[in-house]
Order: sequence, then structure tokens, then C-alpha cells
Amino acid sequence: MWRRSGTTCGTMSGMPQSDAGLAVAPPPGQSDPVAVRRVLTLSCPDRVGIVAAVSAYLAEMGGNILEAQQYSDVDTANFFMRVVVEGPAGAFDVEVFRQSFTSDVASRFAMDFTVVDPAVPRRLMVLVSRLDHCLVDLFYRCRTGSVPASIVAVAGNHDILRPLVESAGIPFHHVPVTATTKETAEQRLREIAADARAEVWVLARYMQILSPSLCADLRGKAINIHHSFLPSFRGARPYHQAYARGVKLIGATAHYVTADLDEGPIIEQEVARVTHSARSEELAAVGRDLECQALARAVRWHVQNRVILNGHKTVVFP
Repeated sequence: MWRRSGTTCGTMSGMPQSDAGLAVAPPPGQSDPVAVRRVLTLSCPDRVGIVAAVSAYLAEMGGNILEAQQYSDVDTANFFMRVVVEGPAGAFDVEVFRQSFTSDVASRFAMDFTVVDPAVPRRLMVLVSRLDHCLVDLFYRCRTGSVPASIVAVAGNHDILRPLVESAGIPFHHVPVTATTKETAEQRLREIAADARAEVWVLARYMQILSPSLCADLRGKAINIHHSFLPSFRGARPYHQAYARGVKLIGATAHYVTADLDEGPIIEQEVARVTHSARSEELAAVGRDLECQALARAVRWHVQNRVILNGHKTVVFP
């Protein structure tokens, strides 16, 4: 673990070492020739001294805080924080930092935390069925950098989107799902994700229900998109049902996947007003745009480590 020390002997990856052989951050006034940026997010029971402890630790490691956001939930008495910090590459190596921060800070405050290198794109596996609008939108946003992530695999319970996916140079995996093959199919999805080293699952209008065990394993790592007509209009044609009822507001919801169908912690929602003159096909077209927008923002914020689970809710730092 990284420590400041007035006594050094030898070097480790170009950095000083203490007498005990532990690498140390450079002394004040002397900077590591390589500076790196990290994003630290954390949550813990709220109490006095959390911000002071985190700030002091980062300063001790030679870090400069570039952004800092925090939130205290008075209802749950939990504290949430997101920090962007820049510091010497040695002290802020992700694994080294994780171990050091755990022992020096996180264990004292019962923290759950993550630290990531924002320069490394997160790896997505996208699940699809027949509709392609959310998938195509994600293709474009990932390619242009609007969503800082890489789509490393696409899996579908239908084969209809294979030409589209493969034309983008991304592997497509056809994984049919029936009532009798659901367990086998989900095991295959796990294998695909593992082989592709996917970190996040995105259900881009994937019309299958994941099992409770898979949902539990993917807690906070799988994002779903659906229309916001639930619970009033269920089934495969919600926009037609909404048209028949004369709705004046339509929308889309992006949320984390849980065993409670379409009731996971909400990350983002988008809405649009419509009038009596809008036909069902127009409602569906507006809905597709809303679904793309809400899903893209949810995925972007997730891969930027701006979202922290707060029970059945989320904290989203803008």
C-alpha cells in the first residue's frame, strides 16, 4: 500500500520505497512524472468526518481533487460521494488504491466503494429481441464517444438483428429462449458475457424476463429500458392501448434490473406531451425516441460512475 515516508530505500516502478519495502507517494513538492485520473464513488452510513477522511487520504497520496459531489439521505441516514482525483500513477494504481483505501478509510466507515480509470471504456453486452432502435442508437453513441463504452457482444433471442450487428463488426450470438430452455439460455448468456469480459448488461428492448438468480448476480450491473405506461398498459402493444385511452403524456424509464419485473431502481426517465390528434403509430414513434434518449443517458451515467444504488432508489450525480 502507498504511504508517505521520510525514509526511502531503492525504487519500485520508479517510485521510492520505505524501509519496509512499501512504495510511497512522492514527498510534498515533488510530483510523480506520470499523473493519472481516477473516479472514486462511495456510500456508507452518514456520520461526522467522512469528507475529511476521504480528502485527507487523497491529499496524503498526492492526489488533487478535480470534482467532488456528495449527498446525505436524511431518510435512510446514508451518505454518498463521487470524487474525480488526479495523482501519481503509482499511488493511484487501481488495485493498489483499492487495497490501501480499504484499510485506511473504507473499513473505518463501513463503506462500499468503487474506483475506476475513466480513460478505460467500460465493456457492454447488449441483449435484444426484434426491435433495433435502442441498439442502433447505442452503436452510434458508443462510436462517437457520447457514451464512453465499447459494445463487445450482442445476444438476441431472435436472429433477425444478426446482419445489422455483424455489419458493425460486433459478434452476434443467437440464444433462443423457451420455457423449457430458459435456464440453459441464461447459462449461455453468462458464458458469452464472461468470454467478452462484459462489465455491464444492457437490455435494449429485450423481451425476456431474467430469472431471480441472474438478476441477483447482476445487481447494479444490468440496465433495462421500457415504456412508462406501466402498470396501466401491459403487454406487447402498450402504445395502442394508450391511444385507445387518450393519454396526453408518454414516456420511457431506464432502470436497473431486479427480480421485480420493471420495478428496479430508476436511473433516468424521459417524457413528451402528445395531443388527441396523435395516432397510435405516432405515439409509438415518439416513444421510440424517448426510449433511446433515456437508455443512452442511463448507460452514460452508469459507465461514468455517476450512479449509486440507494436501496430501491438511485443517487445520480450530474
